[in-house]
Amino acid sequence: MEKKFLLAGEFGAAARLSPKALRLYAELGLLPPARIDPGTGYRQYTADQLPRARLLARLRRLGLPLARIGHLADLTPQARAVELRGWLHGQRELLDERAAVVEAMQSPVDGSLLAAVALREVPVAKVLCRTRRIASGGLADLVATAQRDIRAHLRASGLPGDGTLLVFFQDLVTPDSESPVEVAVTFEGSAEPAGDLYIRLVPAHTAAYLPVPAGYEDLPEILRVYDAVEAWTEAHGLACTGHPYESYPGTGARFDVAYPVAA
Repeated sequence: MEKKFLLAGEFGAAARLSPKALRLYAELGLLPPARIDPGTGYRQYTADQLPRARLLARLRRLGLPLARIGHLADLTPQARAVELRGWLHGQRELLDERAAVVEAMQSPVDGSLLAAVALREVPVAKVLCRTRRIASGGLADLVATAQRDIRAHLRASGLPGDGTLLVFFQDLVTPDSESPVEVAVTFEGSAEPAGDLYIRLVPAHTAAYLPVPAGYEDLPEILRVYDAVEAWTEAHGLACTGHPYESYPGTGARFDVAYPVAA
């Protein structure tokens, strides 16, 4: 029996896919047509392609990126269910984190945090660095990996590799927005750049800083710490002159949040 072919419009209607989506899936290789009519150039599909087409449509409605949709569509139903449950768990955690950030934004600046902000003079420092664009979910891994690699390179260069860890933020790092983050370790002596590790000087500066209390180390509470330092500098007529950074170890805390400032 001759196989029946469906035109793109008929197939899309049966699969609940728009012409645009059907064309995109064909171009990306997620759902190539069974044949292309040599005379007209029209894409043609078969009925046995409908289950995959409907699966793609359902996965897309979940808001998944196309690359992941293609991966999931190729899995067995059992493996796909495991991955989707894991993804859904991550989405719930992300939603909870966003809700906590919203609540933190509505809260007034904590007076006890304001009272703990102080000024200090920071001398010029030579640092070995790595920069990556990341969202908040990847921050801990970036800091751990970069610090390990930087200290290992410094030790391989004949240096102690025990300098202060600094983490510079060029913009706010959130669960769903990537921003450049620079991880640096101070050192004295001579070392050469290697791979994506580079050397720069951190200029001498006055820093407004706050030792981060226990319980404030992670999102969303860490935002209150940054808010407190910013509010303190404004109240004292100071202007931030550079990107904020975190300094490890801190003074009486796991780390300090600091802003370069000037009158």
